[in-house]
Amino acid sequence: MADFRPGGRLTSHEAIALVAEVFEEHRPPPRTSAPDGPLGWSGYDAARARAAERTGAEESVRYGTAVVGGHRCVLLVFEFGFLGGSLGQRAGDRLEAAYELAGRTGVPLVSLVATGGSRMQEGMLALGQLQRVARAAAVLRAARVPHLTVLRDPATGGGWATVGAGADVVLALAGAQVGFAGSRVRPPEADPSAYTAEGQWAAGQVDEVVVPGRLRGTLARWLGALHRDSAGPPEPAPVPERLSAAEPPVSGWDAVRAARDPARPRAEAYLARYFTHRLPLSGDRCGGVDPGISCGVGVRADGRAVAYAAQCGTATTPAGYRTAARVIRLADRLALPLLTLIDTPGAANGAEAERAGAGPAIAEVFAAIAEARVPVTTLVIGEGGSGGALALAAPGRTWVTRDCYFSVIAPELAAAILKRPPEQAPATADQLRLRPQDLVELGVARGIV
Repeated sequence: MADFRPGGRLTSHEAIALVAEVFEEHRPPPRTSAPDGPLGWSGYDAARARAAERTGAEESVRYGTAVVGGHRCVLLVFEFGFLGGSLGQRAGDRLEAAYELAGRTGVPLVSLVATGGSRMQEGMLALGQLQRVARAAAVLRAARVPHLTVLRDPATGGGWATVGAGADVVLALAGAQVGFAGSRVRPPEADPSAYTAEGQWAAGQVDEVVVPGRLRGTLARWLGALHRDSAGPPEPAPVPERLSAAEPPVSGWDAVRAARDPARPRAEAYLARYFTHRLPLSGDRCGGVDPGISCGVGVRADGRAVAYAAQCGTATTPAGYRTAARVIRLADRLALPLLTLIDTPGAANGAEAERAGAGPAIAEVFAAIAEARVPVTTLVIGEGGSGGALALAAPGRTWVTRDCYFSVIAPELAAAILKRPPEQAPATADQLRLRPQDLVELGVARGIV
């Protein structure tokens, strides 16, 4: 059911002007239909005619080729003033044509979504347009063409659940209503903050909330980062430069203490040095966000784009692993080299983490790294605690810093398992051979930064 609340929202013309320097509208072949649509809904044709006269749009969806921030793309724009931006057969024709045009030309698809759902005047035939969109999106993904979406106000119903949530990068305008349930159909006691752009970002469903004045620049940076000059395989991401003045540790316990030193360089310092600017990818799309992992696409001084997933020194939660897996798979599909930074005492192991699927989430990252067709570069910058750290490591392309360790288990836990007193942890650290130089000698790491 379409949710239509007029007033105070961007028209399709205003949305296009907000982001594009050039827009050339395309139209699919005309569709003939019975009077008042497939259901013979009394007054439907008249309502469509009034909507067209009021908005200047032929349908609830417009599409065409565009230039956004100097970058070519296919622009798909909803007109909410046309029957609440609802989806019917003719809107489905335009959606499918937009995806097909992006795939055929190989330029990114940018969707500006503002919709209340499926058009009830066309019944199940309207709802079936969601399957058309899903098929078109699958073809676009197979072609390795990126899709960026912007959630305007409102982005609800099937349009959010397909064109919106199905995109590679999901941006939302500040204050926009975003949710599967529109305002007229959600439970009256529901928390309204859950249905906002900010609420969806906090729940891991949106990558970034953007104010309108920054939208064109944000889209331009994304389009620039995802543009590729060559169809060949990407070059590996360079290994980050050394940021620490520490000397290689003498003992295993020295390595552990250096990795746990709060003053040593962390992921933020490495990422800030490595990239000129970064574009965040946030959330696991399952309702979770881990502030202890930083993911996104960064652009280096030479213009090269590199996807990254960086642990930030805390125990990584299932949401963090699922976010990392999502970014790894996106980098692989869009042919972006990947950088991973390892710094965690290990995976979160509390009851909440177990209920949230710690094991399957870690397995997902191992699988994503193993399946990646793009080169992955890894640097261990601090603690490398067991499988929770190894999941992000690239086999054969892992380097280590001088103030890190990488171990099958933390020395304190190893001592406890071996029924040794706590004071034996330093000696156990030596036995584990977890120092940077040990890791190079063992073939775990290729070198010390």
